[in-house]
Amino acid sequence: MSGSEPVRVRRVYDPPEDGDGTRVLVDRLWPRGVSKERAAIDVWLKDITPSDELRSWYHQDRSGARHDAFVECYRTELDDPAHTEAVERLVGLVREGGPVTLITAVKDVADSHVPVLVDHLKHVMKRT
Repeated sequence: MSGSEPVRVRRVYDPPEDGDGTRVLVDRLWPRGVSKERAAIDVWLKDITPSDELRSWYHQDRSGARHDAFVECYRTELDDPAHTEAVERLVGLVREGGPVTLITAVKDVADSHVPVLVDHLKHVMKRT
């Protein structure tokens, strides 16, 4: 995402930047080898991540054949009550103004849960 958008995505291993705004960790586990000071995380939304079962199922097949099914299942999870509070909190942070940067430790961001989350966030903000 470009720097002018209200929601950005960056890896936790990249140094924080002044334009990051509110930095939100969107991984279930704390990133290995990164101190809390270095990560500069403002909010950690563990409950916005895919369920352990879905994440494990998706990562069992590294060929990419499960990607479309993963996206569909994760979108369904984001609408369920277990994720609603975290989604609403993220929407609130974006609406408060200023940029929000979603922080993740995944190596391949484009093939992870993060783009699905960003797309879901855009849809939720349009309908509310």
